[in-house]
Amino acid sequence: MTDKKLRSDRWFAPDDLRSFGHRSRMMQLGYAEEDFIGRPVIGILNTWSELNTCHSHFPERVQDVKRGVLQAGGFPVEMPSLSVDESFTKPTSMLYRNMLAMETEEMIRSHPLDGVVLMGGCDKTTPGLVMGAISAGVPMIYLPAGPMLSGNYAGKVLGSGSDAWKYWDERRAGNVTDEEWRGVQGGIARSAGVCMTMGTASTMTAIADALGITLPGASSIPAVDSEHQRMSAACGRRIVEMVSEDLTPNQILTAAAFRNAAIVAMATGCSTNAVVHLIAMARRAGVPMTLDELDELGRVTPLIANVRPSGKDYLMQDFFYAGGLRALMKQLESRLDCSVLTVTGRSMGENLKGAKVYNDDVIRSLDNPVYAEGSLAVLRGNLCPDGAVIKPAACDPKLHVHQGPALVFDSYPEMKAAIDDENLDVTPDHVLVLRNAGPLGGPGFPEWGMLPIPKALIKKGHRDMLRISDARMSGTSYGACVLHVAPESFVGGPLALLKTGDIVRLDLPQRRLDMLVSEEEIAERRRAWQAPAPRYERGYGYLFSKHVTQADQGCDFDFLQTDFGRSAGEPDIF
Repeated sequence: MTDKKLRSDRWFAPDDLRSFGHRSRMMQLGYAEEDFIGRPVIGILNTWSELNTCHSHFPERVQDVKRGVLQAGGFPVEMPSLSVDESFTKPTSMLYRNMLAMETEEMIRSHPLDGVVLMGGCDKTTPGLVMGAISAGVPMIYLPAGPMLSGNYAGKVLGSGSDAWKYWDERRAGNVTDEEWRGVQGGIARSAGVCMTMGTASTMTAIADALGITLPGASSIPAVDSEHQRMSAACGRRIVEMVSEDLTPNQILTAAAFRNAAIVAMATGCSTNAVVHLIAMARRAGVPMTLDELDELGRVTPLIANVRPSGKDYLMQDFFYAGGLRALMKQLESRLDCSVLTVTGRSMGENLKGAKVYNDDVIRSLDNPVYAEGSLAVLRGNLCPDGAVIKPAACDPKLHVHQGPALVFDSYPEMKAAIDDENLDVTPDHVLVLRNAGPLGGPGFPEWGMLPIPKALIKKGHRDMLRISDARMSGTSYGACVLHVAPESFVGGPLALLKTGDIVRLDLPQRRLDMLVSEEEIAERRRAWQAPAPRYERGYGYLFSKHVTQADQGCDFDFLQTDFGRSAGEPDIF
């Protein structure tokens, strides 16, 4: 029980006809008045579905959260939410991140919820849930799904995504048998939980942890570890306390918190997707984070998590045993603003007390990094005037400065047919380019940026080459891939004007990406360019197309950003 005036009192407390209706319907569900009146009503937003493998343990974890809520004197209610699973949602789950954010915001606003536990983990669920909860403004705590167990086949440790790409290349080269391929297929994902590499899922839950909106270190706990059950119950207890304390997201999600999260992300070897989601979440919180700010942090933040794909030897299970995110943040303590408030009600510095590294090869010290600079770099140039991103630590260093002829594809099917042609006229110096794959062109900004190496080169032993796209790339991927080229080609960005045979130059130290074509020729091509037909003429896709921002602005809907207009506030109840 709490003496604080609850938001849910508007539904249940007045002695009038409207509260009669609400109370009677609660009794219809089998509850007595003492179960819910005067108790904080806690919404448990659960992104489980039978097609979301990452969240297959969530039906059990909901019960753990409910146990914690009840222990603390709250009243828990489960609210099923859009699952946006990464594996099966087409053309891309990114198309529906903003739908989840809208659903989350409106679900919270329109129901008698005093606080919420957000249950997510699979790539887009973290930013989608958090963005919506920021806009709704009630006390919230994020419960990360946790990574799956390490993969295994024939005595080899497998990392989800990363080893799929590796073994697929070897299979295309003729080095992997059908039996071996099936063995990898069955051994690479062995339990509930998100990808156990430092892909987008683990990147985004680590960012939530570093923002201070999870219980300390919650992002590192494997999904099937009993500690995950205990953490879930603790989330239930803590959110009831947060309601009593009126600890809302705006008190936690400050500019300093987002800067902390960006530093931690760089140090983990984060997914390139972190860029678009961090910017979107920050702007929802009224923090104007930019690509240039992220690049500045990337230049000075060493990568110290030796976890694939940017690291070489370990997976998230090893990271947890080595001390997890609290231990990594302890290594970074001198670079973080440890005075920031967190969902614990304590500062980040207080939460890090006692954190230790138990394996200094998995979590390195600042003077012994995996890579001297951070995980991401932002490029500018006449191919990407509004920016593009690359993951330097995950590509062959010899490609950090590279110049070669472009081989341009206008669609994924066109690219796929070409790279499977063993007689394709291509050299390792070529620059593969896929365009029309951005937020509007994809549509939805799909993860097509990990362009496969042409079979003609695979068979000669080549495993990396420079690739450029206005698409995204899975965080479990690796290689010399320039992504998020902005503006995208579909809206007339310079990538739309590039031709096969044009010379493209990447200079990573100088953060430049250019086509070596004269300004006069580029202007002539622009005059001749014609806009493609829109991808959607109705439905959610139409709404998306009309209102999504470009990659450098976070791909949020313009009308959902903080500076667009006044919030609707509390709903009328008559």
